[in-house]
Amino acid sequence: MTRPVRVAIVGAGPAGIYAADALLKSEVCQDPGVSIDLFERMPAPFGLIRYGVAPDHPRIKGIVKALHQVLDKPQIRLFGNVSYPHDIGLDDLRSFYDAVIFSTGAEADRALDIPGIELDGSYGAAEFVSWYDGHPEVPRTWPLTAEKVAVLGVGNVALDVARVLAKTADELLPTEIPDNVYQGLKQNKALEVHVFGRRGPAQAKFSPMELRELDHSPNIEVIVNPEDIEYDEGSIATRRENKQANMVAQTLENWAIRDIGDRPHKLFLHFFESPVEILGEDGKVTALRTERTELDGTGNVRGTGRFTDWDMQSVYRAVGYYSEELPKLPFDVTSGTVPHEAGRVIAGDEHMASVYVTGWIKRGPIGLIGHTKGDANETVACVLEDRAAGRLAEPATPAPEAVEAFLEERGVRYTTWEGWHKLDAHEQALGAAQGRERIKVVEREGMLDASGA
Repeated sequence: MTRPVRVAIVGAGPAGIYAADALLKSEVCQDPGVSIDLFERMPAPFGLIRYGVAPDHPRIKGIVKALHQVLDKPQIRLFGNVSYPHDIGLDDLRSFYDAVIFSTGAEADRALDIPGIELDGSYGAAEFVSWYDGHPEVPRTWPLTAEKVAVLGVGNVALDVARVLAKTADELLPTEIPDNVYQGLKQNKALEVHVFGRRGPAQAKFSPMELRELDHSPNIEVIVNPEDIEYDEGSIATRRENKQANMVAQTLENWAIRDIGDRPHKLFLHFFESPVEILGEDGKVTALRTERTELDGTGNVRGTGRFTDWDMQSVYRAVGYYSEELPKLPFDVTSGTVPHEAGRVIAGDEHMASVYVTGWIKRGPIGLIGHTKGDANETVACVLEDRAAGRLAEPATPAPEAVEAFLEERGVRYTTWEGWHKLDAHEQALGAAQGRERIKVVEREGMLDASGA
């Protein structure tokens, strides 16, 4: 092969960009070279960082700087506002590229099968995150009338949701939140936010830094019940073997023994409370019923048969994300992932030639953003191994300009990397006018116009 190896990556979030970076660092990039096109459903790149990270986490959003350096490379092109399979399908991609890597992530909420989950006032955390992050495909308003709110789950998404609900709108104003989100949060009636986990402090999946940040707000009083600080042999082993779990447990212990202060908004962290039902009247949430659990010696828990009804007007479930099924690819509905071996997609008993996965669509929505680097390296190693063994299918029209002609013929109004720079500058200018770093554009048409699509 004398031409560069042509690779399509579907999804321009961190997972997809890390895969592009791994390709650029490979020997193949030197000879015969690589040519990479990233296809992104949104008009802007960066996926989870733009639409999944809370706006008051600029440290995490700083990862964008590193991703910028990858996308600045001349071997990479970005095609934003291009939807799979509506604008370009698998057969189309295979006709243009030697290999196709799917890195579409996970945006939906995993289901929680308890009675009352369908009541008005019961929400998925992913929906709420998309609203406050200015996702163009969700409503512009959010009902924030509840004074007492429950958040189910003990991961970082649960912390984000609880923190945004407990903070004041003015605390979040210096961030990049759009005006509709600021106006919505100004109407927020929440005075108490209760986070529920069915296991104990040693099993919480919080990051230590994210947990400590809860206590930095002048308006949030974080409260932990001393009776919830309990460990068995399995929990002690977890603390001994996992530095992060130990730091989380130490923080929770310190909060449990201190006096309760007078900050106006209360944020309760409850452990050993397993949600069993959302109660309602006239179709609306009125309470959350939990069963008290106890440790069984291994770090797992069992029910005690003791139930509590908590007065709540809304419930947010933060029990995990779930990936959407990709047409033409196999899908495991239980795990919400594409079946694969080391990133090679498996259909039936065979590898699908030239088709690969990386990121959350590959291994499920677990771990931190940086963990997808290992996924990307493994998947790209398989691509290169298959190329060396002659297992990649030869595309019919590998010329780079053929893709642009295809999208233009279909009337797809796509954005580019140059267009992102224009949108980026536009958002920063909107922020500068109000003394802020950035104000995010929400409407898809507004993003396309600012990008010069």
